[in-house]
Amino acid sequence: MCIQIGSHSLSAPVLVAPMSGVTDRPFRRLARRLGAPLVVTEMIASHAVLRDVREETRKAEIDAEDTPAVVQIAGWDPSVMAEAARMMADRGADAIDINMGCPAKKVVNKYAGSALMRDEVLAGQIMDAVVGAVGLPVTLKMRLGWDADSRNAPELARIAEQSGIRLITVHGRTRCQMYTGSADWTAIRAVVETVSLPVVANGDVVSIETARACLEQSGAHGVMIGRGCYGRPWLPAQIAAALAGAVPPADPDIEERRAILAEHLDAMLVHYGTHAGIRNARKHIGWYTEGLTGSAEFRQRVNNTMDPTVVFAEIDRFFADLGSDNSSGRIAA
Repeated sequence: MCIQIGSHSLSAPVLVAPMSGVTDRPFRRLARRLGAPLVVTEMIASHAVLRDVREETRKAEIDAEDTPAVVQIAGWDPSVMAEAARMMADRGADAIDINMGCPAKKVVNKYAGSALMRDEVLAGQIMDAVVGAVGLPVTLKMRLGWDADSRNAPELARIAEQSGIRLITVHGRTRCQMYTGSADWTAIRAVVETVSLPVVANGDVVSIETARACLEQSGAHGVMIGRGCYGRPWLPAQIAAALAGAVPPADPDIEERRAILAEHLDAMLVHYGTHAGIRNARKHIGWYTEGLTGSAEFRQRVNNTMDPTVVFAEIDRFFADLGSDNSSGRIAA
């Protein structure tokens, strides 16, 4: 299996989903260093890009390691989406991804994200405008539909193919499901059978086993990993290796996990500055240590300080205590 993004061939059909507040520059850099074939940027609001809002433009900062660099944009105005796409192309994007899958109220209330699945005409106009605005591959991320009575992903995929979209990702839930229940991978097969484009399946891919099951049930050409990466930026590389028929890397041991967390925190402090870096890192620190002995008390101590020196010291102490109780150095599953 091979997925092509423009002139770039992915090493494995494994993508990391665009996740607001997660797939920022530090996370993308770390996940790529650990072997992720591709990590999509956070969703970027097209109107904010045109106003040069720093919070949004920061999301599109691209490293040399971001190859291919896929930037996701969101919005409801075709002309604004087209101009935002042009700006992202000028800033080094290798591909533009259009968001028609985000279920968040603040997004759909502006008639963006998955709300666009309720208006196929407008969705098609946006895709036409973005494809016509850039000489880059344009991809689409969507859901099965708005609700159980309007699962129109196959029809929207047909419109996407006619617009010149080059790859489609489908999250196996409707918007009204949000993230509840289980992703319906079998329903994605209808999209695969409708278009000749590569289709990537998304939703509940949290392990090598679920990645294989997702591909089998959906018939998709690849998988996209979202929340399964929380606190596990090494997971995409493990899945990529397994799908390529290689032996996947082992989970990091205690010291390796401590080093990865420290590296991640340090990168966030550099990227955001001390105050914002500490605040934004708290959720990641929680994910890295969730379920481990003493993690609740550790997180409480970390969340009550804004001093990076104290946070790094607490991380060292937490993992040292784990190591003293575990001679193998491995963290129990």
